[in-house]
Amino acid sequence: MFYPISNLQLPISNFCVKIPFVKLIIQIPCFNEAQTLPQTVSDLPSQVPGIDCIETLIIDDGSTDGTAEVARSLGITHVVQHRQNMGLARAFQTGLDAALRLGADIIVNTDADNQYPGHYIPELVAPVLAGKADIVIANRQVDNIAHFSPFKKLLQKLGSWTVRTVSGTNVPDAVSGFRAYSRDTALRLHILTNFSYTLDTIIQAGKQGLIIRSIAVETNGPIRPSRLQRSMGHFIKAQAGTIVRLYAFYEPLRTFTYIALPFILTGLWLWGRFFYAYFINHANQFIQSVTIGTGLLLVGLFIFLFGVQADITSKHRQMTQETLYRLKKLELGHKSEEIRD
Repeated sequence: MFYPISNLQLPISNFCVKIPFVKLIIQIPCFNEAQTLPQTVSDLPSQVPGIDCIETLIIDDGSTDGTAEVARSLGITHVVQHRQNMGLARAFQTGLDAALRLGADIIVNTDADNQYPGHYIPELVAPVLAGKADIVIANRQVDNIAHFSPFKKLLQKLGSWTVRTVSGTNVPDAVSGFRAYSRDTALRLHILTNFSYTLDTIIQAGKQGLIIRSIAVETNGPIRPSRLQRSMGHFIKAQAGTIVRLYAFYEPLRTFTYIALPFILTGLWLWGRFFYAYFINHANQFIQSVTIGTGLLLVGLFIFLFGVQADITSKHRQMTQETLYRLKKLELGHKSEEIRD
């Protein structure tokens, strides 16, 4: 006998309704921040619209002033410690890995020196929650920062312009550390530098086609000197080196082509000089141009071939990176489900 579907009564337990649950983890890399950490933590929001659970993660990068103990006394949800100082980039990567294992859907990174007001976090995560951005970076509006000298403001703008050019993104404040990442984005990021993660993650995101948005924020005044920037010269050297290495890493063929062009063009000019004199003036006084030009052309050709080989290797790296992303997604997906259960 057949019954109309409308007359069927099935037990409610046969249906599984999955209620969305969004966890936000605010990670704070620390190195000897026992004095500043309480103020930073007190400024963090306890509620964010669209977020069901907020947890805090401290990455103690080999501190010697009891930063981890202070964090625990403040009731911090999670504390991860490096046995020795590994640098900001490594601390950031450790934080991402830990946050992913803890089941974070959105990860916010902020500094321990209370530079970034915590009340901006809801604005920071909103584009990620809405699915309109993979990464959101706070724009400190360097022109409005009173304690920045005109020279430092100029360097900040020049550096951000360089990063925008190299990465193909539109980030107004490239070195800002106040950021929000979606879970999927965090799975795709692999920090390749030792100095700072800020430029590294932007260039990676740009090359992978991830969507980056920015929000304008105002910063708090400094309460201690920067530990990352030992001097202006050191900062410029480190950041410039990071940009060059990452550009060569992601664009090897273009990089080697730029290096090869001066040799090839100079070699062609010397050959042209010789043939012009030979066929027009019927003179061979520029015979040395052929020898030098041939040498330069060979050097340029070898450099270009290195670029071709590096580009082939880069394609293999991209496949490896995609494989790693899928493996991490499978592994951490199961772990996050276990944690939430």
